[in-house]
Amino acid sequence: MNVEIFSDVVCPWCYLTSARFRTAVEAFDADPVVTWRAFQLDPGTRGGGLTDDYLAERFGGPAKVAQMHERMRGLMEAENLPYEPEKAIIANTRDAHRVIALAGEAGVQDAVVGRLFRAHHAEGRDLNDHGTLAELAAEAGLDGVAELLAAGGGEEAVAGQVERARAMGVTGVPFVVFEDTWAVSGAQPAEVFESALREVAAQA
Repeated sequence: MNVEIFSDVVCPWCYLTSARFRTAVEAFDADPVVTWRAFQLDPGTRGGGLTDDYLAERFGGPAKVAQMHERMRGLMEAENLPYEPEKAIIANTRDAHRVIALAGEAGVQDAVVGRLFRAHHAEGRDLNDHGTLAELAAEAGLDGVAELLAAGGGEEAVAGQVERARAMGVTGVPFVVFEDTWAVSGAQPAEVFESALREVAAQA
């Protein structure tokens, strides 16, 4: 079974979904072929600075942001995900998506996606920086990323994925597509993803 997960690295709900979907796959007791697809929540951002400052300006101050973090932290803890949102750095994720596309070609996409999620949401790493991206990718089994990015690697793949998302009407993430026939939108409980896996398998 083929599964596509449209996601953005800086999206905490996508980070949460990575764990919930993994739980669903374990319960399903099969190994679907999972491909992570690019979606940028804010393709125009320049990157840099703390995400908290941006959120405070957008949502009404630090107290509101603290409430948001507390709620999300509880959800992350339930999935055993490290989460330190106060450290997060605003990032234009285009290059991170290029790395993920290259990781797909090398067969290490899940590992790279997981490493980038943790780097942003728990470690305060700067995903705007090519050196940082290369270091994180190497830790997850993908070498030579700095050179590949400098040569334009992954750019065509990401452009195609963004266009595919647009053509499918994807307007937010996470968005999970099963065999091009069934879709689940949002950070649903693991049981919802498991149900979708079983339903699509039954129709095969």
